[in-house]
Amino acid sequence: MKKVFILLCLLLALAYAADAHVIKYELDKLNAGQVFWKYTLVGYEHIIPLGFDHILFIACVFLLNKSLKQVVIQASMFTIAHSITLGLAMYGVIKPPPNIVEPLIAISIVFLAVENFFSTQVKPWRLVMVFLFGIVHGMGFAGALSQLGLPQYAFAAALISFNVGVELGQLTIILLLYFLLARPFSARVWYRKAIVMPISAAIALVACWWTVERIFFV
Repeated sequence: MKKVFILLCLLLALAYAADAHVIKYELDKLNAGQVFWKYTLVGYEHIIPLGFDHILFIACVFLLNKSLKQVVIQASMFTIAHSITLGLAMYGVIKPPPNIVEPLIAISIVFLAVENFFSTQVKPWRLVMVFLFGIVHGMGFAGALSQLGLPQYAFAAALISFNVGVELGQLTIILLLYFLLARPFSARVWYRKAIVMPISAAIALVACWWTVERIFFV
């Protein structure tokens, strides 16, 4: 229970400080190996520590599952979806407006957090929703990556590396939640009532605030 309280406090404290889509770097002429490592690191940093909204999204996905395999499957659906829109946006095929994308990202988190109250198991249609929300989040990733830019001489490699970093960041969050919450507590009868629902409620409140903030104050 102490761990749950600490997690709730962190969620509320970080909500005000989170700036999930601002990445500022200076591009230098890099060789192929440097491009791979640099953009993998950028992708990872966009989740940990900069991507607090994406962390909460993954947490919502995690909380409805007791199976690590199911979580990884859903996270993979999310990755496939955001990779599609990220690629389309960075190649200039689509130009998603941030004033629409950012509130939608917050709303997607609210949706999954609230669903955790009414569902006790993962249903097939949730995979569809995670995929659709991944499409939206990919547009948010594109907004961040466009601030950094991609080297024209290694455009595809940098884009792929960024996605690799994002995936590694997501897997880190999943493993942390698994070892902190699911593995020690998921078999307990009070797990859902004492852990899943309070954390989901805190996430929903934070995401509701983000929704209002991104619609009216940004």
